[in-house]
Amino acid sequence: MRVLVTNDDGVESEGLHALACALRDAGYEVIVVAPNSDRSGVGAALGMIHADRHLDSIRVALPGCDGITAFSLDAPPAMCVVAARLGAFGDPPDVVVSGINPGLNTGRAILHSGTVGAALTAQNFGCSGLAVSIDSGEEWYWATAARVAVDVFPRLLEAPARTVLNLNVPGLPYDDVNGVRWARLAPFGAVRAAVAESDEGKLQFELRATGVTAPPDSDTGVVALGSAALTTIVGVAEAWPPELHEEPTLREGVVPGAPLEAVHEIPDASLPRWLHRPYPATAVPTPDR
Repeated sequence: MRVLVTNDDGVESEGLHALACALRDAGYEVIVVAPNSDRSGVGAALGMIHADRHLDSIRVALPGCDGITAFSLDAPPAMCVVAARLGAFGDPPDVVVSGINPGLNTGRAILHSGTVGAALTAQNFGCSGLAVSIDSGEEWYWATAARVAVDVFPRLLEAPARTVLNLNVPGLPYDDVNGVRWARLAPFGAVRAAVAESDEGKLQFELRATGVTAPPDSDTGVVALGSAALTTIVGVAEAWPPELHEEPTLREGVVPGAPLEAVHEIPDASLPRWLHRPYPATAVPTPDR
């Protein structure tokens, strides 16, 4: 089992080193390909790709990570995943683990997370991914998050192909974490972006607490109660109305001015949904699926 470890904080991040070492110690073949600098907040962006330009890649030694082959890449984390899956660093990895991010990646704000974006890119390129983040505390408990990641990793390997799990761990010693709970996405993350200053064409942003009490079954709420939160997420999926329980039929052509088939009505994105991959062409979903 070849595991690619990456992150969005850069190859020098202590959380990356802790995660890579923990997976190595658990018996997995680990390779690290991570950005050469902090690329937080880039989501699943690949950056600029030019046929006449190259991306600098340097082999590096990670502190305390003897035996792990590691590279820095002048690119966002999603591109690290793409390059590795395309064979740029030897045999393509079977699974991608991204993190450990200093700070939670919870709620719908994970859309913008480079940590989560790397895992979703893995899904898009045919393999499963795990994103790992830890809450702030008296100190950064990297060992706790790494150990919990190793605890849940077998579940990822047993899951269907192209599964992505988002793991958020309380900033506590391992023995003080109240286990791992499945959680849904909170409406908001733990913090939000705010404009701190706007003067003469210059914007200064800062992160502020949302001030919202998250539902106890949400990822933000689960972590607040002292447990690690695990959420299954999907990056790119079609959105169908919930009442659709049969294979959609498409017109052979488009007639100007003709009404759309009812099956193409846009669902209400504010309502909770079960997320799933598109059904195979031969499968007919039933109401209880």
